[in-house]
Amino acid sequence: MLIEPRMRGFICTTAHPKGCEQNVKNQIEYIQSKGKIEGAKRVLVIGASTGFGLASRITSAFGSEAATIGVFFEKPPAEGKTASPGWYNSAAFENEATKAGLYAKSINGDAFSNEVKQQTIDLIKADLGQIDLVIYSLASPVRLHPITGVLHRSVLKPIGQTFTNNTVDFHSGKVSSISIEPCSGDDIENTVIVMGGEDWTMWMAALQDNNLLAEGATTVAYSYIGSTLTEAVYRNGTIGRAKDDLEATAFAISDRLKNISGKAYVSVNKALVTQASSAIPVIPLYISLLYKIMKQDGTHEGCIEQIHRLYDQRLYIGTTVPTDEKGRIRIDDWEMNPEVQAKVADLWAKATTENLLELGDLLGYRKDFYNLFGFDVAGIDYAADANEMVAVPSIE
Repeated sequence: MLIEPRMRGFICTTAHPKGCEQNVKNQIEYIQSKGKIEGAKRVLVIGASTGFGLASRITSAFGSEAATIGVFFEKPPAEGKTASPGWYNSAAFENEATKAGLYAKSINGDAFSNEVKQQTIDLIKADLGQIDLVIYSLASPVRLHPITGVLHRSVLKPIGQTFTNNTVDFHSGKVSSISIEPCSGDDIENTVIVMGGEDWTMWMAALQDNNLLAEGATTVAYSYIGSTLTEAVYRNGTIGRAKDDLEATAFAISDRLKNISGKAYVSVNKALVTQASSAIPVIPLYISLLYKIMKQDGTHEGCIEQIHRLYDQRLYIGTTVPTDEKGRIRIDDWEMNPEVQAKVADLWAKATTENLLELGDLLGYRKDFYNLFGFDVAGIDYAADANEMVAVPSIE
């Protein structure tokens, strides 16, 4: 079938298998070009199919020759209907890992559930014995709590008062003002339950209770802080409360892992174009301006460059992992450089519909967004028929 991008708001409802495959191959080539990383050899990635999770799986496998298990929740294809991009990404990853002689198996299901946790435990016991590194990279707007059975929904809202600022429709390029009403009721609690640290804790407890964590095992969860321009709706909003909870959880998990000399970290990463960030008002405008500056400075990174630097210059340097005063790994250091932030703030005050193409990198943002779904990828013939019925080899 011919596969074209179909948009519904900030989401693309189709994905191109060949484009997704090429994206994965490009990331693998980047990691291979950087040389070997003396990292973990048995890696579990929870949230392994897109973004930072996918980049972590690729970096582990092709940087450190690690065996990897990936957990994700993706839509498989049906005749005449494409899979979600993460499905095609995972299929491509497994195929490339197999060619390289690397162990790679995947589990598709709700990572919040007890059933998927047990399935993962059984697979580790059967195939790997123990795990050296656990990456926690889930990004879901909802969570069905495995104990209470309650479905919790997160919200993207400020706390205390209405937030008004500029945003951009990255499809049309229109810059406009947007107002977001403050959270109410159980919004904060629900957002923390979905996006905070409870599920990470449950995963680590399940693994440790089954003796599946190797001596010195490390776990890393991903977070974001961001600019003062976005803090009202992000870091000081409902999501920020969830991130605070996630970061506090790292200390509790580290305490639990002391008996195996293990350690838990939160890595604060750079703002990047993802399906999740595209849904947050203000963020697309901020990223468009940030990209312009960081590309000019030669400091721009995508997911794969960020995660390579995390592994190569933070986690596996042979000494104590460098952290900030709150115990967090900071891979957002180039973004948060005061000079970079000052330049973004200056452009922010000037940005309009008429000048954004000049002041910002809206075209780069738009390209990265389409790339997420396998579109606008160099070397792909989008006028040719594509087979949507791609299988992830390890998933029946």
